[in-house]
Amino acid sequence: MSFEKLLCIPNDRIAVLIGKSGIVKSDIEIACYVSLDVDGDTGEVLIKSQGNVEQIQPFKAMEIVTAIGRGFSPEAAMTLLKDDNTLHVIDLREFAGKSNANVERIKGRIIGEGGRARRNMENLSSTRISVYGKTVSIIGNAAKLRLAVDAISSISSGSMHGAVYAKLEAANRKKKQAKMQLWEDQNVFY
Repeated sequence: MSFEKLLCIPNDRIAVLIGKSGIVKSDIEIACYVSLDVDGDTGEVLIKSQGNVEQIQPFKAMEIVTAIGRGFSPEAAMTLLKDDNTLHVIDLREFAGKSNANVERIKGRIIGEGGRARRNMENLSSTRISVYGKTVSIIGNAAKLRLAVDAISSISSGSMHGAVYAKLEAANRKKKQAKMQLWEDQNVFY
C-alpha cells in the first residue's frame, strides 16, 4: 500500500521546512517513514510513503508540514507526534469576511500587545498557537484544543480578553476539581 499527497505551503516557509542542511526535512522523513519532495519555486510538497506499512505516519507528516506552513517552528510542529496532539487551523475570514482590515484587526486582538494575549491563551489552554497570514493554527490534544478554539473564536467575535481568560481559568479549575474528586473517590487499602 502506497500513499501520496500533494500539499502547498507558502514560499517563505519552504526554508523552514527544509531546515539548515536539510535537517528538518530529514527529521520528518525519519519520524514518519515518508519521503518529502519539496518544490522551492511553487511551494508544493509531495509526501510519499516509505518502508513498512505499519510504521508509516503519512497523516502526521501532513499535519507537521501544514503546521510549519502555518508559521509554527519545526520544534513546535514535531510535538504533533506526541500525546495525541493534533493541528487545528482557523480561517479568520470566517469572522472578518473578505475585509483585509478586519482580518488584521482580529489578528491584533489574538496576538495582543507584545504577544501577551496569545501567550496567555497558550498558557491557560496548554496549547501552542500560531497567527500567520489569514489563519490561526493551534496544536494540542483534543480537550485542550477545544478550549483554545473556543477562546480564539470568542476573541475573534469581539469578546473581551478578560472574560475569555476567566473562562479558560474556570475550565482549568473544573478539571483540577474533577481530578481531585477522582482521587478522593478511590478506595485505597494498604
